[in-house]
Amino acid sequence: MRRILLVLMSTLAICGCGHRASTGDPTLDITEAERDARIAIDFSRDSAFIVAYLKPYYPDLTQEQVAAWEASKALEGRVIDGQKRYFRNAGRNLFRIDPEARKVFQAVNGVTRDVEDVYLDDYNREVIATVRATGENLVKPVEFLIRYELTVKPDVVPAGETIRAWMPYPREDQDSMTDVKLVTASEPNYIIAPDAVEHKSIYMEKVAEAGKPTVFSYTFSFTGYNEWYDFQPEDCKPYDTTSDLYKTYTAERKTHIVFTDRIRSLADSLTAGIDNPYLKVKSIYGWIVDNFPWASAREYSTIENIPMYVLENKHGDCGQVGLLLVTLCRAAGVPARWQSGWMLHPGAVNMHDWSEVYYEGIGWVPTDVSFGRGRDGVKENEDEYFFYTKGLDAYRLICNSDYSGQYYPAKKFIRSETVDFQRGEVEWAGGNLYFNQWSGWIEEIEYR
Repeated sequence: MRRILLVLMSTLAICGCGHRASTGDPTLDITEAERDARIAIDFSRDSAFIVAYLKPYYPDLTQEQVAAWEASKALEGRVIDGQKRYFRNAGRNLFRIDPEARKVFQAVNGVTRDVEDVYLDDYNREVIATVRATGENLVKPVEFLIRYELTVKPDVVPAGETIRAWMPYPREDQDSMTDVKLVTASEPNYIIAPDAVEHKSIYMEKVAEAGKPTVFSYTFSFTGYNEWYDFQPEDCKPYDTTSDLYKTYTAERKTHIVFTDRIRSLADSLTAGIDNPYLKVKSIYGWIVDNFPWASAREYSTIENIPMYVLENKHGDCGQVGLLLVTLCRAAGVPARWQSGWMLHPGAVNMHDWSEVYYEGIGWVPTDVSFGRGRDGVKENEDEYFFYTKGLDAYRLICNSDYSGQYYPAKKFIRSETVDFQRGEVEWAGGNLYFNQWSGWIEEIEYR
């Protein structure tokens, strides 16, 4: 039987719509000094490192080439304390972002596709067939048994002090995830957050010991379903533009869903002459897939406006392009929202973000623009190529129903991640512990 902490360290106030009651949450307000410190951690490579990384591919590398890549935003660098510094994955990202550099990389290493893309080509085809054969939107269940572990490094917290840890946990308000069960927990007292909060977590406390890492772990199981909707554009009914749902999910939401002039112009141009909401989404989705390659991302808390960052830098990871999709959809009058957690595909387990789009008469439909990339293996089939405009595969752990939401119990100090919640959050009486002071990851996964 689950044992709950008898005394909550703090409480939360939830507004009726499930969003933060105000934008003045002190755990989200990063000072410029804190932002600069986090940027310095992300931009840890010097010029010598970048040159050494690129030389095997460009033996005659020149400073002019490097400068050109920087000017095009393909090589991400900045001056910090008078020294040129580069994003920790800037070298590898260059070959993902710049088309000509990508060809050089592929000439040396060959052309490959991501493991999950190859796996999903046939898999998604079977999902579509099963949905059509059964008439059900949720099909082909997969059972998961997962062990998560969060480890705080030795002596980052004084011995005898209590460490507070929030770790990702599956939501129980999702039709595509059922039978959620906590199997084991390293600490006898814990709190599992209610689904009323945006970031679903399991919370534990532990006293730090001198010279030893502080380890939190737990094992949980759930059943995941493939969720796919077999509808035609004409099945979408006109929106009730007076409804709370429509008003909420077509509105701006600072700091990242902001209708700048560029966003409004883009939304207008991408949906010009299109009245149908699904076709609007399909146009936005296809444009993002075609124009913004995946690249390893710096910490979201260091970026003022993520969709604008994607547009200006011409690349984005899953959450970045997901927020761009949500923002453009809302600007085009189509309700959309954030969703995230983990991707659990065999051989490709990682943190992941995606979106949901609302169609009147159909409901909320999962939409993963990041997984739209790499679909060249099924490009000849419309349904398979655009599979992720109408649903998701079963290999998902859904933890978050929105971004920059609330925790239960509430954090006292600034967050390490101000947008998403996947690795976890950690603090003690002396303040927040940033990502360089601890690690959190899915250590084991069993498919049943």
